[in-house]
Amino acid sequence: MSREITHISSLIAGCCKNDRNSQRELYHRLYDYAMKIAYRYVSLTEEAEELTSESFMKLYKNIQHFDAHRAGETEALLKGWFKRILINTCIDHLRRTHLKLVSLETNPANETYTDSQETGMDKIMYREIIESIRNLSPVYRTVFNLYVIEGYSHEEIASMLKISIGASKSNLSKAKNNLRKMITQQTDYKKAYV
Repeated sequence: MSREITHISSLIAGCCKNDRNSQRELYHRLYDYAMKIAYRYVSLTEEAEELTSESFMKLYKNIQHFDAHRAGETEALLKGWFKRILINTCIDHLRRTHLKLVSLETNPANETYTDSQETGMDKIMYREIIESIRNLSPVYRTVFNLYVIEGYSHEEIASMLKISIGASKSNLSKAKNNLRKMITQQTDYKKAYV
């Protein structure tokens, strides 16, 4: 077993024992990953931070249920397990607060979040893509994220969001059309001023 896998396993074991140092290290290790996921679902950095914190609390509370002995890389398995917690936390939040809203007013210049390990070009491309997705209404944004980015089926999305399968398909279609228009406008604008 490699030293990295052993270290991840020891962090998980420490978290199972409520060891604060293990929790802190796991938090720092997964924070950027968690923020990127949460930020795709909500409009404000503060909301993404709150959802990330809430998800970490759920992770620590339930980590003893994580099966680290399954076949596969332990860190990848942990990230996949944590991703499901994050997505469910975001969906629960959206159900409570945003899904009935048409859109939220945000200042795109102040609301960006990227992984600290990305290159400059990665950050620019990521920012443009996320900005376009964030400009969708909360319902369109959520269905788009779940279907296109997370890979859920329309049946799964309908069940998660408590909407019909037809509504999921319709929202995805409208989200794609709106994104296409936004990207076309951005491209036309860049061509005109470059």
